Amino acid sequence: MENPEQVPSRRSFLKTLGLAGTAAAAVPSTLANAGTSATYLNLVKSHSSTAANDKVRIALIGTGGMGIGDTETALMVEGTQMVAACDLYDGRLRRAKELWGDGLFTTKDYRQILERPDVDIIINGTTDHWHEKISTDAMRKGKHVYCEKPMVQKVEDGHTLIKVQKETGKVFQVGSQFASSIIIAKAKELLKAGDIGELVFAEAQYDRHSAMGAWQYSIPPDASPQTVDWDTYLGTAKKREWDPKRFFRWRNYQDYGTGVAGDLYVHLLTTLHTITGSKGPNRVYASGGLRFWKDGRDVPDIHLAIFDYPATPEHPEFNLTTRSNFVDGGGGGYLVRLVGTEGDLSIGWDSLTVRHHKLPKAPGLSISNFPKDQQEAYLKEYKKMYPERPEMEGPREMVYKTPKDYKGDRYEHFVNFFDSVRNQKPVVEDATFGLRACGPTQCGNMSLFKKQIVNWDPNAMKILNAV
Repeated sequence: MENPEQVPSRRSFLKTLGLAGTAAAAVPSTLANAGTSATYLNLVKSHSSTAANDKVRIALIGTGGMGIGDTETALMVEGTQMVAACDLYDGRLRRAKELWGDGLFTTKDYRQILERPDVDIIINGTTDHWHEKISTDAMRKGKHVYCEKPMVQKVEDGHTLIKVQKETGKVFQVGSQFASSIIIAKAKELLKAGDIGELVFAEAQYDRHSAMGAWQYSIPPDASPQTVDWDTYLGTAKKREWDPKRFFRWRNYQDYGTGVAGDLYVHLLTTLHTITGSKGPNRVYASGGLRFWKDGRDVPDIHLAIFDYPATPEHPEFNLTTRSNFVDGGGGGYLVRLVGTEGDLSIGWDSLTVRHHKLPKAPGLSISNFPKDQQEAYLKEYKKMYPERPEMEGPREMVYKTPKDYKGDRYEHFVNFFDSVRNQKPVVEDATFGLRACGPTQCGNMSLFKKQIVNWDPNAMKILNAV
């Protein structure tokens, strides 16, 4: 899987707009079948509510790749203005001015951002281990928050954010943008309508085959303790001597990130929970290891997990398998597939494919080993029970595609966020949703490292035990 920020292509352009992850989907071979029907999805809703009747003023904290991508997308929404940026590396502050003007206020101290009366919202694009602290401080200072995923590094921090969100009344949205995808909205509609029957199984894959995809991010030549506020960066993490890899390639380390599970599985669980209305699994088992990217990292480059979802009023009991392989010699790929009793639903890069395959009412015959008289007797009763009747047949496969003018799910996510800020509407991905998406992924990391099954309470949002 190529990193879209590395390749100047249609794929990278769509990534900038936030469209469905970081790589093109693996498209089922059946898409080529002659019987396929296709339709284009309509946009989810009108965005007139976000007209520029007044400005929403944005500050970015953490001006790395995700922070810049989020901000550029946010500024595509009408009525938004960039006013300030914060980062611990001098070069990124210079880059912020290059992008958004020399008059932009920049600082290495995020608290200065929070004291500014001209800041309405902050985009929290920092490392995972800073998400809770900065988001909490921002809401307590009266700022609305758009926080990158995973919402928190540790489950207990998620409960803190839920509490602070309720206490302050500020709008808080997690930046796992699939929750606002037009494709996901259609999948939810189809599942609810019974288009694939009763859900029994789901699988999700997020594979990559590139250095950037494996988090080997570039390190600027001037990186040093003089240009980076290393001590502040460490925060609550273990104190260490200056290490540029740990700053610029932070996803590779448990001290600051959450590995494959926190970076990628959160997207996959967000997708699944949005479609099904699920509160989450109750049991997680994971495996994997470090196969190729042995660069000093302490997280795996191959991660496999099984999530058991109990029956609830929202959905029947089902199982989810996830896979992320950063050593995929096949070139990488992305796919979320829901399997039901009467069909399956596959979510790709810019399309949704539904295949129907209902079980026939008649179970079929296996009577060739019966004696002739028993065959005749059996057939007589069989035809009474299952008389032949002609039935209408619909298309065996339907493909839904995004319209050409679709700006992507990250754009839609910011539209929803700003609509909530302006009109006090509920967000699509609040702190409770965010914890229910990232909590099970922390269970997956625990399971992998401890080689144990980990139990999760999806209602109380707590890790129960490792058995």
